[in-house]
Amino acid sequence: MAKAQSSALDNKQLPAEQLEALYTTMRRIRAFEQRATDLFNDGIVKGTAHSYMGEEAIAAGVCAALSEDDYIASYHRGHGHCIAKGASLDRMMAELMGRETGYCRGLGGSMHIADMNLNILGANGIVGAGMPLATGAALAAKLRGEGQVSVAFFGDGANNQGVFHESMNLASVWKLPIIFVCENNQYALSTSYKNTTAVEQVAMRAPAYGVPGVTIDGNDAVEVFLVMQDAIARARAGDGPTLIEAMTYRWGQHSMRANLRDPRPDDEFESWKARDPIIQMEKVITGSKAMPKKRLKEIETAVDDELSSAVDYGIGGEEPSVEVMHAAVYSPHAKVTEPGPAGDRELSFVDALNEALHQEMAHDDSVFLMGEDVGLTGGIFQVSKGLHERFGEERVRDTPISEASFVGCGVGAAIAGMRPVVEIQIFDFVALTMDMLVNQAAKFRFMLGGNASVPLVVRGPQGGGIRLAAQHSQSLEAWFAHVPGLVVVAPSTPYDAKGLLVSAIRDNNPVIFLESKLLYLGQPGPVPEEHYAIPIGKADIKHEGSDVTVVATTSMVPRALAAAAMLEREGISVEVVDPRTLKPLDEETILNSVKKTNRLLIVHEAWRNGGFGAEVAAMVVEKAFDYLDAPIGRLGAPDTPMPYNDELERIAIPSQERIIEEIRALL
Repeated sequence: MAKAQSSALDNKQLPAEQLEALYTTMRRIRAFEQRATDLFNDGIVKGTAHSYMGEEAIAAGVCAALSEDDYIASYHRGHGHCIAKGASLDRMMAELMGRETGYCRGLGGSMHIADMNLNILGANGIVGAGMPLATGAALAAKLRGEGQVSVAFFGDGANNQGVFHESMNLASVWKLPIIFVCENNQYALSTSYKNTTAVEQVAMRAPAYGVPGVTIDGNDAVEVFLVMQDAIARARAGDGPTLIEAMTYRWGQHSMRANLRDPRPDDEFESWKARDPIIQMEKVITGSKAMPKKRLKEIETAVDDELSSAVDYGIGGEEPSVEVMHAAVYSPHAKVTEPGPAGDRELSFVDALNEALHQEMAHDDSVFLMGEDVGLTGGIFQVSKGLHERFGEERVRDTPISEASFVGCGVGAAIAGMRPVVEIQIFDFVALTMDMLVNQAAKFRFMLGGNASVPLVVRGPQGGGIRLAAQHSQSLEAWFAHVPGLVVVAPSTPYDAKGLLVSAIRDNNPVIFLESKLLYLGQPGPVPEEHYAIPIGKADIKHEGSDVTVVATTSMVPRALAAAAMLEREGISVEVVDPRTLKPLDEETILNSVKKTNRLLIVHEAWRNGGFGAEVAAMVVEKAFDYLDAPIGRLGAPDTPMPYNDELERIAIPSQERIIEEIRALL
């Protein structure tokens, strides 16, 4: 095993009070895990949990070196990290039992336990996912200049995840105050890391990113503590991240629920168990005469009593209600009032977005922008032009081409109190970020029982029309509208684009903000110069009519309006409704329009099959069926990827002429 290089290790003696604190923490973790295992076997803790037994020295040593306002992000084996950072055993035990008195009100459970008041960003059920979040918290700390550091705990299996490498690279490039702590317990579920990792030690990966890497004895709490002190000093000094690989061994299987054969050799298991970190610490304490053996026994007894009380607290808690469950999904949307008339000043769609960013960044120092090429170049579509010159490179940050990590970094920064605006250069690339959006951003508030917010905007150009072919031309809004916890905004005019982007930035939920490429190229429209916001969840009737309702989104709104103008000459009155936000959807405005016109056509650029229009159609059938005088029409792209050929591309995207044909068919 490679050993840590630290001047502090030359003299490993710590003050008696520090040794006692480390020992007490380790005892609390051990007792908690023993009791949790018993409760699982008794059916009181349900689902699953992942025991930290055998690894107590790492959490104790790492967190003892941190200050209260430093951040930690954990993974599914997170009980020890929470306890070492100061979490209440009462509320932890209640959470494992699914009680409302738990940290997450019974909605998160073991794999998502957290305490935002202690800057514990939570355990995580997705391998490696805590690393981008911790990176984002470190970025938030750096932007605020408050001297905080962030720690990303992860297991050896996660070092083969892409987000490990992307996060290490991003943290190194930006010299973020973060320490990556690999708890190498040598088996990812049941497979040895030696069979899956191309290097002998995980720490050997660090030099590739210009980061110090060190392998230490993870069963020696004193060594862990001293090495962490060095890494923290480096981070606080602005010298960037460190990778610490702590060699250890878990005593149990991967999870309490595991029913696989344990492949670990008996002699290996017994040799590591003989190196019990608690016994190792007792030897240090008694060898240095830091405290009498009687005191060790007193600590053990006190911890056992504390656990008994925690179990009673958990059992006595109430079950969470359905109301608690629903209230935890979204933070309330900010109440805003739209401005008066738009006036005569006209801006393009791109310029309206740009003005919104300029005004909101000037209004709120916590707002910052990051993405590929958003800095001096202003982005490939120029949405961020002038921002770098005005606000500087700290708040307008060019990222590596690593979407999963910089979106995850945005999620972490939002959790830590900033308001990131993350640009996806072409929105098809959002597929690379789905874990960070669907499993992290969308669920974070819910998994913490409604005790957190994620004020994040992920924006960028989607759709076709400029011959970028199949992988650069998709409209994917139905993906996101399907996910509880996400807000989906889809403006169709420069006026709406500016006001809705301001609202999206101010919202305390993760917002997917969709910008159509066709609208980038569209006609300018009236936009007030004032700094205004448009309420999220409020549709707009773009044109009033009485014969048929057309619900159109994004780039289809101008085409629907043009179709309405042509049909008006024939005496056909078309009402055009623009939802503006797809989630939450303003059902009332759509239903009232259908009740007036008795006919409905839904038009969007995305595929018709499984598209957002299907949800609107289902809603209208369920709530206004008796008002319909004709079947609901749906118009969207055919069930094929976007072709490169320009004529075929024009056929794939609904045109004004096809909208007119569909309306006539309905009548």
